[in-house]
Amino acid sequence: MNRSTNAAKYAAIIMSLIVTVTMVSGCKKNNTDVSSELNKSDIEETSQDMTGSGIEDSDAGSQSAEETAETESTEQTGSDFEGNTEQIETDAGQEEMQDPYIRQKEPYTGVPVYENLEHIYMNTTWEYADHSAISDGYAVLYKASGQRKNIVVGVNAGHGTAGGSAVRTLCHPDGSLKSTGGSTAAGAATATAVSGGMTFYDGTPESEVTLKMAEILRDKLLLEGYDVLMIRDSSDVQLDNVARTVICNNVADCHISLHWDGDGLSYDKGCFYIAVPDAIKNMSPVADHWQQHDSLGASLVDGLRGQGAKIHGSGSMAIDLTQTSYSTVPSVDMELGNASSDHSDETLEMLANGLVNGVGAFLGY
Repeated sequence: MNRSTNAAKYAAIIMSLIVTVTMVSGCKKNNTDVSSELNKSDIEETSQDMTGSGIEDSDAGSQSAEETAETESTEQTGSDFEGNTEQIETDAGQEEMQDPYIRQKEPYTGVPVYENLEHIYMNTTWEYADHSAISDGYAVLYKASGQRKNIVVGVNAGHGTAGGSAVRTLCHPDGSLKSTGGSTAAGAATATAVSGGMTFYDGTPESEVTLKMAEILRDKLLLEGYDVLMIRDSSDVQLDNVARTVICNNVADCHISLHWDGDGLSYDKGCFYIAVPDAIKNMSPVADHWQQHDSLGASLVDGLRGQGAKIHGSGSMAIDLTQTSYSTVPSVDMELGNASSDHSDETLEMLANGLVNGVGAFLGY
């Protein structure tokens, strides 16, 4: 092998090394010209080393190819890893957004997070749902627009279910007999699903006044940062008393139903709440919740009293109701007067202010 041939081969090897170094350096630096970093003495020194050691062209070429392949493999592996990582993160993000319990700026509460003005239907898997006879309707959830407390107040405008008087439901979840009288007599196993309500002496149906009261109360609660679950948001809702209670149990933090008493008296006897009678305080689920029911009722009466509303007697009357017999959240039936009571807009505003104050006191605000 003559000298000129060796020189040509060594030159080829050097060029191969330069290309390889350029490729490697290109992965670490953005388009840095590696050839500019290799000075003339480095090239000459490399040439001398190769001449003295007798490295064959094939060996150098093989080594260069192996280094190049290894570099390319490393680059490909890194690229694949980054791609896989991005895909995993994307998949996780999509999975999170599909989870009904996870929404931006919403805390996990163990129940689905509902949207503003969402229609809440009865879920047949909820406890006591199978005790309802009328459950085709829906409640409407209103969310406060500012300074939300993340508390849902169930507001139940009493009555207002067409056909409700013709259907009956169990008075108690366990089928035991009613302990006191009321719209259904003591000793009965079933009660009217939803009664039609009384009529004020001026001819106004109770169901109209309870809806108007509920709407005024809703707006005031929203201003205070409470979300409001309107059980009846129109003149009629196809939800019986069991269904109304079960929906509140699963969506609301407390349940307030609004009524005026059909006692037949010719004078306004004032406001009071329906307390739980002693006879059912050991019945499930009442045993675990009746004290909360009574505490909520007492707070609401105090709030009404503070606004100057007339209070009947001690502010409570013990009656065995379907509502509190099925409730698993603080729940109360508020009687805001009777057929003789004033139900003007001014009076309803005053009553609503008292109820809002009572809710705040009960919840610690």
